[in-house]
Amino acid sequence: MGKLKKTNRTSIGGQAVLEGVMMRGSTSMATSVRDEDGNIRVETERIKSAKEKPLILRLPIIRGVVNFVSSMTMGSKILMRSAEVYGEQEPSKFEKWLSKTFKIDLMNVVMGLSLILGLALAIGLFMWLPQFLTGLLAPLINIEKTSIWFNLIEGLVKMLVFVCYILLTSLLKDIKRTFMYHGAEHKTISCYECGLELTVENVKKCSRIHDRCGTTFMFLVMFISIIVFSLVNGIFQHYDIQVEKIWRVLLKIGLLPFVAGISYEILKLLSKTDSVLVLPIKWPGMLLQRITTKEPDDGMIEVAINSFKTVLEMDADPTIEPQKFVTAMPCDKLLAEVEKTLKDAGIEDKSDSEWIVAIASSKKRSEVVELKKNLSPSIVERALDWAKKRAQGEPLWYVIGDTEFYGYKIKVDSRVLIPRPETEELVLNAKKQITGEHRVLDMCTGSGAIAIAIKLETGATVDAADISEDALEVAKENAKLNGADINFIHSDLFENIDGVYDFILSNPPYIKTEDIKNLQPEVKREPILALDGGSDGLAVYRLIAQHFDKYLAPNGTMYLECGQGQAQDICNLFASYKTQIINDLNGVDRIVVIQKQ
Repeated sequence: MGKLKKTNRTSIGGQAVLEGVMMRGSTSMATSVRDEDGNIRVETERIKSAKEKPLILRLPIIRGVVNFVSSMTMGSKILMRSAEVYGEQEPSKFEKWLSKTFKIDLMNVVMGLSLILGLALAIGLFMWLPQFLTGLLAPLINIEKTSIWFNLIEGLVKMLVFVCYILLTSLLKDIKRTFMYHGAEHKTISCYECGLELTVENVKKCSRIHDRCGTTFMFLVMFISIIVFSLVNGIFQHYDIQVEKIWRVLLKIGLLPFVAGISYEILKLLSKTDSVLVLPIKWPGMLLQRITTKEPDDGMIEVAINSFKTVLEMDADPTIEPQKFVTAMPCDKLLAEVEKTLKDAGIEDKSDSEWIVAIASSKKRSEVVELKKNLSPSIVERALDWAKKRAQGEPLWYVIGDTEFYGYKIKVDSRVLIPRPETEELVLNAKKQITGEHRVLDMCTGSGAIAIAIKLETGATVDAADISEDALEVAKENAKLNGADINFIHSDLFENIDGVYDFILSNPPYIKTEDIKNLQPEVKREPILALDGGSDGLAVYRLIAQHFDKYLAPNGTMYLECGQGQAQDICNLFASYKTQIINDLNGVDRIVVIQKQ
């Protein structure tokens, strides 16, 4: 494929980070990182446009110095932020001690030290070492340290050290992956500049070599430094001033901003043309990019595209708010965050917070209170999202999406009533009599929890009925989820029921209509059809009493769950039958058993 022509040049530039790419536009910056779970996480930031900066900082050379310093500090910060997206390990005792004793964030300390050590390494490798090696070489080839040849040879040694450094670091696995992300960054920018739609397939066609690469900038810095220092050395020689080794290094450090400023202007100028006349200047830097960029995989390209598109959107729309990474967080800290969110919404019960963190992290509820281990960003994001929904009044188990009933996972949402622990008492008592030879009807099945538990615990033939088609959809999903073979019937009580059953089980609506308005806010979000039992709460029980006899086999048994204080009234509805009241674990009359004899 021939070289694609650039028709849509942009000032957007970027940087490869740990498992991600940062893109920087005129007024915004976006960093996209793929976390350990494979999700792309984004952090954005608003930055000052060139026009917003003071005039002096926009002047040629000076703007290059400003950008050089800004790139170093911001680059280190972004690298550390991308690293924070990871981290399953427990914070060290030293980290905890620093945080508690001095209120110090170790990440900020590490970032500062990294910047200092990086500068020290750069000075040692690219200033002192070339000067030292050239000093050893000079007597062998009879070159004076004050001659221009000394500076030229020192510059060549410096470039050789730079190339060797890049080659050696490229052997490291993490660096190699960073170079692949570097390639994804370049190819994405090139794709946009060539006027192609930003898709993985289009990006793969584009070159990973780019005019505005930091590698080319570093080469220019070294090349310009040779010329600048040779000129300065010539001036010193003219006035017969001798510069000692340490002063030579300090002089180079002092001249570095000036060199960076010139290099920036040259790089900016070169990026505006593809003329063959400037190719000799571009070529060495482009050759080095063959080392510092590698062909990315599709996932890396997706990350780079995500950053680029985010910057385009933010530059075009100044009303878009910046966002922060969701990063790894210690379990106890996450629990505190969730508790605060719920408490601010008036939810004081800490059990909700513990359930949210425990289920999000797949841990026991008893573990999360004291656990210090870092939880992945996906877990943190899930828990915080659940806490936000719960704070808005959504029932806890609707937020989570499922609950446990009698040891079985039951999906729940706004279409069905959330199964309560007391309903398990109904299953516990009924299954003592039910065998695989019996036929069972679960009336008002809702989520299908009772039917599923009875089927899987006893092996009986089970039919489940409900007036709500939406509820039956959920019940069918739950039966499939748990591998329970159940026949579901759309029926208003016994309307569409055929045949007789050895057992009929039901948890019908039993809350008085006038009491519904006084229920907890989250309970009122459950289906009214599954809650409203009429003016006295017994409307459905009366209908059952009128028709059940036809569908209950001789010597058959019916189990009905009821509300507090209703059991005796329900027994009165079945006065001609043998009845029994069973209390729940809290001593409340909860189940009425009707036996047909």
